[in-house]
Amino acid sequence: MSPSDLLSFGSGGLVGFALGLLGGGGSILAVPLLMYVVGVKDAHVAIGTSALAVSANAFANLIAHSKAGTVKWPCAVVFGLAGAAGAILGALVGRQVDSRHLIFVFGMVMLAVAGAMFMRGARGGDPLVRINTTIALRLTAAALVVGFLSGFFGIGGGFLIVPAIMLGSGMGMINAIGSSLVSVGAFGLSTATTYSLAGLVDWRVAVIFIAGGIAGGLAGARLSVKVAEQRGVLARGFAVVVVCVAAFVLWRSAPGMIA
Repeated sequence: MSPSDLLSFGSGGLVGFALGLLGGGGSILAVPLLMYVVGVKDAHVAIGTSALAVSANAFANLIAHSKAGTVKWPCAVVFGLAGAAGAILGALVGRQVDSRHLIFVFGMVMLAVAGAMFMRGARGGDPLVRINTTIALRLTAAALVVGFLSGFFGIGGGFLIVPAIMLGSGMGMINAIGSSLVSVGAFGLSTATTYSLAGLVDWRVAVIFIAGGIAGGLAGARLSVKVAEQRGVLARGFAVVVVCVAAFVLWRSAPGMIA
């Protein structure tokens, strides 16, 4: 493997580990890792490649969470289907935005993500929740919004999906994390398909990134069940990392906003 391949594998491992452990957050690092560590030059290609990799890693992590019994499938499927439609629309809009402006706005979103992760904590909920008409409508409305943002920025959106599922259904955090992976995978696949049709996916980088993500994700998913009580602390610590990366992204992309 070349140095670039090793960087792709390692970056994917970091994203996959965070995805499996926290059910979101790691995917927000995929685009800056691809651009500033792996060396993908075009922001749109980074977004398309990131979306494909995050989708594959999410579905891989879903297997481990499903075996652990943390996935509430009816709620997860409703949220995933509605959100996938929003992700397609978001990707179509995002492709029309100048890449120099897109990555700067992405940095601003990272700061908002960090704030959401820091405030989320490890809240309780109903582990026996069952879907009904009211819950289905709430989940659908939230999914359309979250899906659009996911598609626009090429992110898995787990940091938004987890609290949105908790708010819409009332389920506990560990169940929301497992259930969120259905949507992370669906959103990413919808976004990646849209970008792929425009030739905006680096397939070699994506495959290696996915391989690293699967390895990291399996480790993160196993640890997730063991450290359920400390997940809020871990999420806050990861939020600090996201802030640091966001500051770097904004610094690097600021000249493009002026140009």
